[in-house]
Amino acid sequence: MIRISQLANSVKPSATIAAGTKARQLKAAGVKVFDFSLGEPDFDTPKHICAAAEQAAAGGQTHYTPTAGTAEVKAAIAKWYKTFHGLDCGPENVIVSNGAKHSLHNALAATVGPGDEVIIPTPYWVSYSDLVSMTGATPVLVTTTPESGFKMSPAQLRAAITPRTRMLMLNSPCNPTGTVYTRAELEAIVDALDGTDAAILSDEIYEQLTYGAAKPTCIATLRPWLKDRTITVSGASKSYAMTGWRMGWAVAPAAVVKAMDTIQSQETSCPSSVSQAALVAALAGPQECVAEMRKEFAGRRELTLGLLGQIPGVKLPAPEGAFYAFFDVSAYFGKTFGAAQVTDSLTFCNALLEQAHVNLVPGVAFGAEGFVRMSFATNRATIEAGLAKLKEWLSTAK
Repeated sequence: MIRISQLANSVKPSATIAAGTKARQLKAAGVKVFDFSLGEPDFDTPKHICAAAEQAAAGGQTHYTPTAGTAEVKAAIAKWYKTFHGLDCGPENVIVSNGAKHSLHNALAATVGPGDEVIIPTPYWVSYSDLVSMTGATPVLVTTTPESGFKMSPAQLRAAITPRTRMLMLNSPCNPTGTVYTRAELEAIVDALDGTDAAILSDEIYEQLTYGAAKPTCIATLRPWLKDRTITVSGASKSYAMTGWRMGWAVAPAAVVKAMDTIQSQETSCPSSVSQAALVAALAGPQECVAEMRKEFAGRRELTLGLLGQIPGVKLPAPEGAFYAFFDVSAYFGKTFGAAQVTDSLTFCNALLEQAHVNLVPGVAFGAEGFVRMSFATNRATIEAGLAKLKEWLSTAK
């Protein structure tokens, strides 16, 4: 009998992927499911990006590339950061990986380990704490609330810092809350780290998806000293509808990129050659496709806010970025739905899926019990019908 490792036993399955799997199983059985679990745009990858991949494949760009990515894709990423954020970086500061999650993993594996602490504000994306724990480091969770806009204060950060603190993980715009820190708020946060040797791992993958007055901020640009203390992670999955292409990247000090390169060389050898060609086209090509998708997401956001606002007992802070609604359903805890007793966000989501065939992700997976996450990265008809089912189901509570 093959024994399963301590590492494998200690890692929890991704809650969002698990929720999506349950929905697919019901769909395979012929059940109509309103699936709001996965953070995946429903748009096809723009045609000019696909054409670049087809051209690369037809032209023989199907072999191994340098571990950290081709010269062309690294140059495209560096130019993008200069154009959009005013951040100067060279090829030695860029590494391309198989998705932003892979970039996060490699960044953590290259910089923290047993005995180290990594500060993470909650609610947080489901993978953060496990990715930290996989290195042997300890995630230190800092609770935020709807009253604070789900934003960690400088005072909270200072209180969490210990001699073992090696890194702060931030995500703005945030999955799952849609929170977007202002530039001034981020300046106050990073200034709380001045005088320490803690680094920042900034997950900025939703940076092109903000609404209203909210604007994204590249943390590495906030202070001159931050360029040497920040690992910026992003990717093409959300803004360019390229989830399946698995293109993520990190911009970091050269020594960190070199360490990530070494780790990646043993893991995957290199990112997909054809996907890298597609990424060059995404970053260097026309950007109207991003604007069009962002406009549609903004409309879906308004629709979602309006419909959820009509449901008694649901409390929803308005998201300023990304494409999620993270709302409080704790008013329904202790209620019975059919034969199901709802006591927490997990039992709530399980009963909702089984009885009404609406799929949401429990807030406990994001470190925030009492809430559920809904992705509105799907068409408006599905949003309208799914939220009508949710409202109807909630009305049966006893």
